[in-house]
Amino acid sequence: MCSPSTGAVEDSSSALFPNGCPGAFPRSTRPVEGLPMAQEFAHEPVLAAEVVSLFAPVPDGVLVDATVGGGGHAAALLDAYPRLSLLGLDRDSTALRAAAASLSRFGDRVALRRARFSELERAAGDALEGRPVAGVLFDLGVSSPQLDRPERGFSYRLAGPLDMRMDQLAPGPRAADLVNGSSEGELVALFAASGEARHARRIARALIAARPIETTTELAAVVAGAVPAAGRRRGHPARRVFQALRIAVNDELAELGRALPAAVAALAPGGRCVVIAYHSGEDRLVKQVFAEAARGGCTCPPGLPCVCGARPLHRLVFRGSRKPSAAEVARNHRAESARLRALERLAGPVEEP
Repeated sequence: MCSPSTGAVEDSSSALFPNGCPGAFPRSTRPVEGLPMAQEFAHEPVLAAEVVSLFAPVPDGVLVDATVGGGGHAAALLDAYPRLSLLGLDRDSTALRAAAASLSRFGDRVALRRARFSELERAAGDALEGRPVAGVLFDLGVSSPQLDRPERGFSYRLAGPLDMRMDQLAPGPRAADLVNGSSEGELVALFAASGEARHARRIARALIAARPIETTTELAAVVAGAVPAAGRRRGHPARRVFQALRIAVNDELAELGRALPAAVAALAPGGRCVVIAYHSGEDRLVKQVFAEAARGGCTCPPGLPCVCGARPLHRLVFRGSRKPSAAEVARNHRAESARLRALERLAGPVEEP
């Protein structure tokens, strides 16, 4: 997973482990050598230079790339830091095949696992066998290669089945199931949660009247017909509807909500968790989890010295979020809405960013 833009263009990108215990990855972990090339998953990683820089001070150990995708961020990190190994996780088997091909030159420094966010603790625990977690990276949402393959059903511009599942090998509802099986109220709530509150009811009623809807272009056309002309001036009117369906089909916010605390808890002293989010709901969740970790359970009023005895174990690396440069957005328009946040596990006293 890499994440969607919320701009006017089509969206894209996305256990506690004790310290010590160096050694190779166990035999149960899939190596990257010998797996087929997947050229169709070529993808430019967003904020790559910033991500590499943020992991510079982390201790020796293993980086967990929880959204390895085609391996863009992973390759940049492994090139920059020969002292680190990498465990790449993804729920998309096509992405894992692409990562295996692009990261094969790093040999046994890389291991890959098919896993959802909520399985991060188990997947990483099994693979690392106690090796220290130097960092965890999340690049959220849907990637350009997923958008550009019509059969995946993520794009409102390309004709294909209404699927939108990140993991096509796992059972679960497709976008078509939600569009054709949800009540008006359920559709309204779904679209409103992704920023389409103003026209959510009109869109829901139009979809119900047009059922059954089975393709991406059918859905896009119905949505466009339901939105008045004034609502079409800021990009394709189906953009937020497709985003809302994708998030619901893959249970993305709930998955992230389970994975982030596990990732934060897994960090070795000096380790960092870095997240790139593209959707306001994702970024809000990351901000909340990171703020709670940095407070360490402190109940004192904000802005006043802590007197409740809380002992934070983490700190924000910088306040707020960072955004791509104008040059990067001009080169890669799908980076426009990216927001980057970082948290560090303390190895000593708290220092304000």
